[in-house]
Amino acid sequence: MLESRNPATGDVIATHEPLDEDGIDAALAKADKTYREWRQTSLEERTALLLAIADQFDTNRDRLAEMATREMGKHIREATAEVAKCGTALRYFAEHGPSMLESEEIPGGKGELRWLPIGPVLAVMPWNFPYWQVLRFLTPTVLAGNVGLLKHASNVQGVGKLIEEMVREAGAPEGLFQNLSIGSDAVAGIIEDDRVRAATLTGSEPAGRAVAETAGRCLKKVVLELGGSDPFIVMPSADMDDAVETAVKARLQNSGQSCICGKRMIVHRDVFEEFSDRFISAMTDKEAGDPFDEASDIGPMSSQDQLRTVLDQIDMAKAAGATLHGGEAPEGEGAYLNPGVLTGLDPAGDMRDEELFGPIAMLFEAEGIDDAIRIANITPYGLGSAVFTRDAEEQEAFISGLDAGMTAINQMTASTPEAPFGGVKNSGHGRELARFGLHEFMNLKSVFRSA
Repeated sequence: MLESRNPATGDVIATHEPLDEDGIDAALAKADKTYREWRQTSLEERTALLLAIADQFDTNRDRLAEMATREMGKHIREATAEVAKCGTALRYFAEHGPSMLESEEIPGGKGELRWLPIGPVLAVMPWNFPYWQVLRFLTPTVLAGNVGLLKHASNVQGVGKLIEEMVREAGAPEGLFQNLSIGSDAVAGIIEDDRVRAATLTGSEPAGRAVAETAGRCLKKVVLELGGSDPFIVMPSADMDDAVETAVKARLQNSGQSCICGKRMIVHRDVFEEFSDRFISAMTDKEAGDPFDEASDIGPMSSQDQLRTVLDQIDMAKAAGATLHGGEAPEGEGAYLNPGVLTGLDPAGDMRDEELFGPIAMLFEAEGIDDAIRIANITPYGLGSAVFTRDAEEQEAFISGLDAGMTAINQMTASTPEAPFGGVKNSGHGRELARFGLHEFMNLKSVFRSA
């Protein structure tokens, strides 16, 4: 049984009966049938559907946001912004997507290149951005002429069902997008089914390895976004007010449960004392509270399990000699954790392999630019990175030197429909969003013509 539990109160919201083998088979049969029809539709029909889905998200924004807040604790203002962002992505691809799919002439007039759909795509999605993660997969899937199957995190099944409802109410053909109420144990069998042609996963490294292994054995394309331990680097030329304010915002986005929020603050020794004093003060001044209260700084963690995971990581860091500033877990039923900062850590210690998925920052001092890059690259992850410096040469050095799929200069890292999203090393491979994400699950066919 899949269970949705309100992390702010501990109350069970709903339980969901998982699909049995017959139910899964029926869903795959429906997806296969719909794909054979949907792939024949025009780009005009596909973009019209994207716009209709965007209208559904706009019309139902409050209802959708409330479900995310109840199921995984996202603060209501952030949940509302996330729903709005989905509409932005849908409209972006509706407007710009057709030009991304235009055929291209092979040099010498020998023929042309065509982008064609490949079939049903399975998405294994996490709870932390329960709408945005799904829509950044689903939007290009619909535009490409493919169909989507969703295995959502077990604690946000209500969100999964609402997304399916929005797509259906927008006028999509039955089977274009299906939310499958299944556990992780059913994923391998679905990937192995010949009716499914590709898979995408956003989640943990072990989950990514499992999906990649199955997909590789079946010779099926896979895109993986597996999180990170992103560096947030501050150099002496930085605007210190902006750097401190942005660092706090980056670390506390979604109660610290974001793959690309700054997790390791790496600060040049010349400004380390100033930054650390101001950053620790600003972080410890924040408190976790009711996610429906606009006055709250952040909401709870997504679950008691996630809270325990972060508390265990804090204990690991303290055992290795770190000092925790703030970071208290208030007593009560809710999975609340106040923001905090860990100092005194060895950059090359055990915590380098950990993704701290909560409102706790790690603070490191760097001797100079080379040392900052060394500390940043010392982890097995390579998703995003942020650098605060007004020195043009330093900016170029960080852009070329940081092992990351993204580098933000004088701003926090963010995902946007216009730019490809993804990482390197243990943060996964492949890209989502922009034309690169649209093309990931398409057949680039070479067409040769003679007179």
